[in-house]
Amino acid sequence: MKYYTDKFKYVIKIVLIIAMLISNIRCIKVYSIEEQAEDTSEIAEAVKDIFKNRNDAIITKDLELIKSIYDLKTKYGTWAFEYERKKLQYIINWEQRQGVKFIEIKPNLVIRRIRKRSDNKYSINLLNSTEYKYIYEDRPEEINTFRIGTHHTLQLMNEGGFLVITKEWYKDPFADSLDADNSKKEAVKQYILSQERRDFSAIPARRMNAMEYAYKYCGAASEEKDGYKYNRKYRNYNYMGGDCANFASQILFEGGKFRKNSAWNYDKSGATGAWVNADRFKNYMLNSGRASLIAYGSYDRVYKASYKLLPGDFVAYEKKGDVTHISTVSSADSRGYSLVTCHNTDRKDVPWDLGWSNRKIRFWLVHVHY
Repeated sequence: MKYYTDKFKYVIKIVLIIAMLISNIRCIKVYSIEEQAEDTSEIAEAVKDIFKNRNDAIITKDLELIKSIYDLKTKYGTWAFEYERKKLQYIINWEQRQGVKFIEIKPNLVIRRIRKRSDNKYSINLLNSTEYKYIYEDRPEEINTFRIGTHHTLQLMNEGGFLVITKEWYKDPFADSLDADNSKKEAVKQYILSQERRDFSAIPARRMNAMEYAYKYCGAASEEKDGYKYNRKYRNYNYMGGDCANFASQILFEGGKFRKNSAWNYDKSGATGAWVNADRFKNYMLNSGRASLIAYGSYDRVYKASYKLLPGDFVAYEKKGDVTHISTVSSADSRGYSLVTCHNTDRKDVPWDLGWSNRKIRFWLVHVHY
């Protein structure tokens, strides 16, 4: 008898719970999968508009439009705007020194995550593969294109019906150029405009193969068909100081078919210093006889010599006596100006000094012996 009594009580409890749920169902907001997707897509479209407007403002030099994108009532929003303002001025200075004009800056966003926070702000994580197009002032019919890939973490909030940036972080490729050296701007411009396109059609196959590898695995700067990824055979050292020398070594080994040795090596256990460290990579290449120096010094001292660089050569960037970055030369633009491809920040066919115009930076222009 006790069994049936307990069972009856159990059934009554279930009925009461169901009744309570039914009576309160009007107080519960249920989001369908479709509704969630729609909400996320609206935020995603707003983010795309923000990036497009910011890039368009660089083209038109519209600082007020850039300012409208940020929440200037917050410390981090103000910092983010001030950084973009300085970057805009650097780009203007670089255009004037180079004798060029940017005509389009097109973002291609891959949004990894959108999360609504408890304070009604949105946290977004995304990849931005930006395509830049520029022309030389006296040859507007010749369009030059390069790509820069960046990874962004940002926060947005609704301000008067519009989403604005309250915080943003990304490794900006122009970070080392906000104190640009423009002391000999006119002389540099005239020299650049006196140059012509260079023909690389006859360069050795090993150099060409090295460039094919560089283009395929330049990460966020690569094309969509290549997946914006690095070669997964190799460890990503960006979180351990930088991946630029690792990528330069891969280009020489995988594409250029240079042989590994005890000093320059990568295997399952890791990499030697000459493989993965920028300064030691430069020293190894020069001291081993696998490369020779074309020129060393400030931009004013080396920019004329940069026209001797060929696809497969490299540029080493020195700050305070230490080489901190390596870029591999991959092509040249319509005026023969050398272009580089690298990791950290990911670049594809970017003018070799763009983002490295600080007067304290020294350049090593290095010819590799294929």
